[in-house]
Amino acid sequence: MPHSFDLLVIGDANPDVVVGPLDGPLAFGQREQLVPTGTLTVGGSGAIVACGAARLGLRVAFAGRVGDDDAGRYMRDRLVAHGVDTEALRLDPRRPTPMTVVLTRGDDRAIVTAPGTLAATTADDVPATLLGAARHVHSASYFLMPQLAVALPELLRTARRHGATTSLDTSDDPAGRWEASDLDAVLAHTDFLLPNAAEARRLARLGTDDPAAAAARLARRGPVTAVKNGADGALCHDGERLFTTRGIRVQPVDAVGAGDSFDAGFIAALLDEKGLPEALRFAAVCGALSTRAHGGTAAQPTRDEVLARLSETEETLV
Repeated sequence: MPHSFDLLVIGDANPDVVVGPLDGPLAFGQREQLVPTGTLTVGGSGAIVACGAARLGLRVAFAGRVGDDDAGRYMRDRLVAHGVDTEALRLDPRRPTPMTVVLTRGDDRAIVTAPGTLAATTADDVPATLLGAARHVHSASYFLMPQLAVALPELLRTARRHGATTSLDTSDDPAGRWEASDLDAVLAHTDFLLPNAAEARRLARLGTDDPAAAAARLARRGPVTAVKNGADGALCHDGERLFTTRGIRVQPVDAVGAGDSFDAGFIAALLDEKGLPEALRFAAVCGALSTRAHGGTAAQPTRDEVLARLSETEETLV
């Protein structure tokens, strides 16, 4: 049976207020600090992945929960404007939409989030029909939605039973626990794990900062693991082999959401039946090009833009 969607994203959607860059530490004591830019934009790892994938030409549906408020309607309208199907985006009348403030400084950022509906998001927010209607199912921000996390193994198992491939980007764990035992049940039904280098190290329980070693350890737990490594490019381990790419050089304006744009590119390339080395290179270009403007979605590339820069990458098989 033909699939209605190329990609179903399960996850978080919230407005991001991105301000910065700060030229020093954040000052309390009722001090007012001025920064060059401030942007209201689409936020939430899941929402940014969905927008990036739609920009690349995929048919994308989004499942999640926001508040029935101005912020929630903003997110719904922005997703629709990016070409994302929001029929499964629930408006919760009792809880507010999550809100995030991102403070940038140099190549780093601080992220402050009021979780709102995230803690109330459950498997009931993911229609069973959608799990059978997508070629690929991606789950985002695992640690921000504990009730959904409990149900995620069964959701992903169901998606795979219908022929979909699956991926997971946990993002950060605000509690700092990185509970491996709970995650193992999810990884058992995950084809591709997509952390950044810091997340990979914590998920792998490594004491070193070696992203290749972290990717290898995580891949041995089941999923192919692609690790985003900032300006150094990206790497991928399939349990036997390590692939790396240096990515491309750009003049970055804002790295917010770059990892999510990487995820969108990686999924798009996989759905095009590209091999892991080419999918890694395609994804790295997507992530780099997304940094050309403020916010996570303003500079997300088209497929043609990515292909035009792909020759600047190089792959290495270790």
